[in-house]
Amino acid sequence: MGIIASLDIDAQKGFTPLCPDELPVPGGDAIVAALNGQAALAQLRIGSKDAHPRNADWVAGGERAPLQPLTLPNADLSWPAHCVPGTAGFELLDGLPAPIDYDFFVWKGIEPDLHPYGACYHDLAGRRSTGLIEFLKVHEVETVLVGGLATDYCVKTTVLQLRAAGLRVIVHLAACRGIAEQTVALAQQQMCAAGAELAVDLQEVQRLLGC
Repeated sequence: MGIIASLDIDAQKGFTPLCPDELPVPGGDAIVAALNGQAALAQLRIGSKDAHPRNADWVAGGERAPLQPLTLPNADLSWPAHCVPGTAGFELLDGLPAPIDYDFFVWKGIEPDLHPYGACYHDLAGRRSTGLIEFLKVHEVETVLVGGLATDYCVKTTVLQLRAAGLRVIVHLAACRGIAEQTVALAQQQMCAAGAELAVDLQEVQRLLGC
């Protein structure tokens, strides 16, 4: 079966109702047990966080409403300020390891002009690697178990990037939450079309792994 890695994508308080002024994904604070469950099935645990400046070029405010198209090279939509280092929204959910205790960790969108979604590349074009794919290949990982926030943006994009790199990807839906029902459904279709496998719960993950 090869080496299995578990990936916690942006499981931060800024994407949950714990921080209602940021990007509160419904139920986003309820995924910790599912993330820890999938990690118990893997040899490696990887994580990612958004780490955005408060004054990033894409921040909504004033006359700029959220989710408006932008013409910036590496930020396609405006968003409320979120996951700013030093704030509660930047923190991982309680019950997850500290970033330093993961086997590999990615911080995303640190520069004011960058707002990537996937954990594999710093830019939207997929040319500036974060090192995640290289780490997985060096450690001979064959399968990545994925959970995190939000299904319809950062989870989806990361899954597509991992599949493009030739990795088997199992998306643990109980460990994910999304922003809107319609965009979550579309994201699931896109992930399946790319060859990812969707598992509704941990038992389904185990079945797919042959446990």
